[in-house]
Amino acid sequence: MPDTCSIWLPDAKFTHLAGISLASTLYRTDITIGFTGELGSGKTTFLQGFFEGLGVKDMVTSPTYALEQRYHSTHGEVLHIDLYRLDEGKSDAFLHGSDDHEGIRCIEWIERSTVKPDILILLEEKDTGRMLTVDFDDIPLPQESEILAWRKEVALPERICRHCDAVANFSQELGNTLLDRGVIIRLKTLKAAALAHDLLRFVDFVPGAGHGADDPVEPAEWQEWKTKYKGQRHEPSCADFLCNHGYPELAAIVKVHGLQLPSPDRSTIEQKLLFYTDKRVKLDEVVTLEERFADFRARYTSGEKTKEGEIWFAEAKVIEQELFPT
Repeated sequence: MPDTCSIWLPDAKFTHLAGISLASTLYRTDITIGFTGELGSGKTTFLQGFFEGLGVKDMVTSPTYALEQRYHSTHGEVLHIDLYRLDEGKSDAFLHGSDDHEGIRCIEWIERSTVKPDILILLEEKDTGRMLTVDFDDIPLPQESEILAWRKEVALPERICRHCDAVANFSQELGNTLLDRGVIIRLKTLKAAALAHDLLRFVDFVPGAGHGADDPVEPAEWQEWKTKYKGQRHEPSCADFLCNHGYPELAAIVKVHGLQLPSPDRSTIEQKLLFYTDKRVKLDEVVTLEERFADFRARYTSGEKTKEGEIWFAEAKVIEQELFPT
């Protein structure tokens, strides 16, 4: 199931910033990114931002005459190709020489070839700005119906389903806010991660915390999963479940959504937003971070503040300020 997003870019600054943000939604480095748009539509400006986001230090210019340039980045070697001067037959022959490139391959004027990119960037010049459309086809995503079937398979409690649904809805709301600010984000991917993020929440239920761990009779389906993931937190358990079902990139988002020490690396925008929205939803109600962490204290530490809790709260506030600066 492909993902897509569209963003209105009123000027070159927004175009550059959108390019930077693309670097924060990559889950593979062995990908081909295609760029299409008429001359003057902003491809070079976008690419300069994207390469900046990838940590490229060199000046980035379009390789119209050289055809190909290579850059060192934090994501490995980036290959920048411009097909403007080549027709389809020559373009395909030229691109074939880099088929085995292990890093990111960026191709301008990709429509002059038959290559199907993993990510397609379309920039359309309008009277007062540019319309950016990003089509992601680089990672597999489950249909919502598949996630709902998983919930039945593991007998996920209704209150946890409500929480996941609320986090998914809130994540879409905040994701659209970021899109309006020119930030590229995968809304379908984020929603799928949110719907599945607590799929195996019951494997580490804590008695007295309001999860249902005190229920006299547990669903029979739980025993299989509790045995398989004995002594393991629900985040890596759910990530393993997703990997086993063919969704490793979705697993990478879900695996780091919880409160863990040491704090895991959350480098993508979807990882950060899932972590943040989960910390803003108390069961199925959107609350402030202060209210949510007060709820954590009431449920887990008899209302007492702990060193770990203060670290996690500060971590959530940092992400809040990063995503939604005041």
